[in-house]
Amino acid sequence: MASGSYRNGSVKLASKLDRLPSSVGYSTPKPSAKSRPSAAAARRGGSVAPSSGKAGSDSGVPGRVRVAVRLRPRNAEEMIADADFADCVELQPELKRLKLRKNNWESDTYEFDEVLTEFASQKRVYEVVAKPVVESVLEGYNGTVMAYGQTGTGKTFTLGRLGDEDTAARGIMVRAMEDILADTSPETDSVSVSYLQLYMESIQDLLVPANDNINIVEDPKSGDVSLPGATNVEIRDQKSFMELLRLGEAHRFAANTKLNTESSRSHAILIVHVKRSVKGRLDIDQGFPGENGASSNLVSSFRPPIVRKSKLVVVDLAGSERIDKSGSEGHTLEEAKSINLSLSALGKCINALAENSPHVPVRDSKLTRLLRDSFGGSARTSLVVTIGPSPRHRGETASTIMFGQRAMKVENMVKLKEEFDYKSLCRRLDIELDKLIAENERQRKDFEDEVDRIRSETESRIAEAERNYIDSLENERLKCQQDYMDSIKKLEEKWMANVEKAKVEHQNLCLEKAHNVEHPPASTSNDSEVTQLLQNEKLLRQSREDEVNKLKSELSHWKNLETAGNAEIMKLRKMLDSEANQKQNLEEEIAILKSQLLQLSFQADETRRSLDRGVSGKVLTGFDSLVSQARHSQLRDSANGPKASIAKLFEQVGLHKILSLLESDDHDVRVHAVKVVANLAAEEANQEKIVEAGGLSSLLMLLRSSEDETIRRVAAGAIANLAMNETNQELIMAQGGVGLLSMTAADADDPQTLRMVAGAIANLCGNDKLQTRLSGEGGIKALLGMVRCGHPDVLAQVARGIANFAKCESRASTQGNKVGVSLLIEDAALPWIVKNANHEASPIKRHIELALCHLAQHEVNAKDMISEGALWELVRISRDCTREDIRMLAQRTLISSPTFQAELRRLCIEF
Repeated sequence: MASGSYRNGSVKLASKLDRLPSSVGYSTPKPSAKSRPSAAAARRGGSVAPSSGKAGSDSGVPGRVRVAVRLRPRNAEEMIADADFADCVELQPELKRLKLRKNNWESDTYEFDEVLTEFASQKRVYEVVAKPVVESVLEGYNGTVMAYGQTGTGKTFTLGRLGDEDTAARGIMVRAMEDILADTSPETDSVSVSYLQLYMESIQDLLVPANDNINIVEDPKSGDVSLPGATNVEIRDQKSFMELLRLGEAHRFAANTKLNTESSRSHAILIVHVKRSVKGRLDIDQGFPGENGASSNLVSSFRPPIVRKSKLVVVDLAGSERIDKSGSEGHTLEEAKSINLSLSALGKCINALAENSPHVPVRDSKLTRLLRDSFGGSARTSLVVTIGPSPRHRGETASTIMFGQRAMKVENMVKLKEEFDYKSLCRRLDIELDKLIAENERQRKDFEDEVDRIRSETESRIAEAERNYIDSLENERLKCQQDYMDSIKKLEEKWMANVEKAKVEHQNLCLEKAHNVEHPPASTSNDSEVTQLLQNEKLLRQSREDEVNKLKSELSHWKNLETAGNAEIMKLRKMLDSEANQKQNLEEEIAILKSQLLQLSFQADETRRSLDRGVSGKVLTGFDSLVSQARHSQLRDSANGPKASIAKLFEQVGLHKILSLLESDDHDVRVHAVKVVANLAAEEANQEKIVEAGGLSSLLMLLRSSEDETIRRVAAGAIANLAMNETNQELIMAQGGVGLLSMTAADADDPQTLRMVAGAIANLCGNDKLQTRLSGEGGIKALLGMVRCGHPDVLAQVARGIANFAKCESRASTQGNKVGVSLLIEDAALPWIVKNANHEASPIKRHIELALCHLAQHEVNAKDMISEGALWELVRISRDCTREDIRMLAQRTLISSPTFQAELRRLCIEF
């Protein structure tokens, strides 16, 4: 994000800006002795497409990266702090050079493609930096516009300013889309947009925040980089594009640092895809042969039209920063490390390309993979480097200038992106196919009519033939029937004669049988009885044999069961012996572990006492070593001893065994075990393992059950470290962690314990998803209850938590996820905020002032703030605050609130 006058988008020298010339193109910088004009092209061995139109027509080296430098004017803070010092930069825009002063009599001179003073308008910056690239994109080339520089030098102001209040302040993104939409036609062309951010080496979709892990896909043949998982929205007008930009900016990560109130913590990437149809181009040489070998007129009329596909990539890089100047800490520190690593990887790639190195490390970071086409690829690239005038940041300014100088040596192989529009051809073929189908249907209907006519004529002839056949058949049937009746009559007469003959023969046979009748032989009943008895005896014997065989099988089965039972008994006895041996070994390991923990804790206590006396200790293992190491940086080498001991103990014993000692009956063992777990939790690499092994649940159980002040203090500190991770924050809330922390705060009197508890709750306050639950479970009231201690460290943590809560709540209200009065006001936190808004301690005061400004950004809180006296503090902050960013935020809040304005008019206060 920009700072100073760039932050609010209103430059006081507007009249001067409008008088500056606007239509300015790039000119070729003077080559230096070290430059090699065509080294990259010779290395690639490819041809560079000639530039066309206005895009780079004045280029001395086709495809070279164009670099412009822009100077930010002094802000109010620099006017006060650097009032007695001259600017470290002197611009010579007419010569396209700048001088970077080393001292009052010596300076270094650098040449760029364009040098833009602090009075350069947004329109001039766009026409110099981005307009040639946009025109190239409209002609079918890929293009990239990127901003690089220190935090607070105006990168986001240059690229992403929307210009809602002042159209002259519009940035490159808005102006580029205006030119693209003006030069394209919705009927034949299409324009679509993707808006992404690279945060902590993870690509996230700013238009659909749930899509937070997008993969980069590279074409193995062409090397083109694409993001198939990103949301791609088609743009029809400028209004819809502005709404998408507002939506994306609302989801972009930002944080408060000493260099900027809302410093961007991610790289923003806007990708505009342009697809244009090229009319009037027919490739005569590409004919479609017909059946006789000649080109067919019908087929040749359906050659696919030419389509040019190009994309414009606008990259708003997060600002490079030094930790000692930005004041980053905690999670913000990890964000700064990730930003600096990705920018360092980009610098290495540009150095390799500028020096014609055979290896370019593009895979070291996702940022360099995304910009693979922009540096050393086929895109036309423009880079604007932003610098500040303050001599305090001369080192960062020199580094930014050298980055731009090296980028000017990079050459790209610009290529025109053309392909056949097979979809349009398919639509035309569908229309022709419909015509052919209709013609075929007409011919088919004529054919069917002819077939019906022939069928009717054939049927009439068949009917006539059938009638003739039936008449002939009937005559033949009558003739055959008469012959049949005559034959039946003759057969009946023969049958009657045969019947009479058969009766006579039957009577003669009966008389013959009556004279020849004989008596049957005697019965043999005794033999049948013997046979029956033998059969019964056989059946009885068979049944007895079957029963004996059955009993034998059952006996064998029971013997087998007895054998298996004996074997199982022996196996169980061996298992019992093994369990007994294992139990004995575990008891011996527990005894050894107890002795190691006692020795380690003793060494930690000795080292802590030595450090308190100002003597260099031997080792440092306790949880308080985190603070001691920060105060005594000279003891880092000696502090490697306890870390090595803890790592060795962690490797040899195992995390599960260490966590099991948290439930030991021995009080000393529990104390030493929780100290070891706290030391492990201080390392980010161990936190996930501790949570997976149930360490978070064990620490919360200690808060619930233990009455020892040391155990509760160290456990609360370990929970505070784990609470810096978003996933762990949700687990802490799900397991009732806020209630346990609140109970611990209510029972504790030790300032260090209260500081640990307040730090844990303050980390939870920075999660947008936990606002309502955190307030409902008493988290805000617990923070307010800890101010009774009065210790500055405790008050600083309380103020940080309230500032985090107010900022998240303000973001949720802006996005429409929160309605109604602030939960801080409902929990009665406003009186304490107003009371401490002018606290003598700088960290407390800064956090409270930020909290007040965020609360005042929403009109629904205005009446409560007026009744509690917060309006007077806002007026004081807008006039007397030493921080420029906080003062400007308060001024903008007072101006934009109708309720505050009405109250100030009622009190006759001019603002």
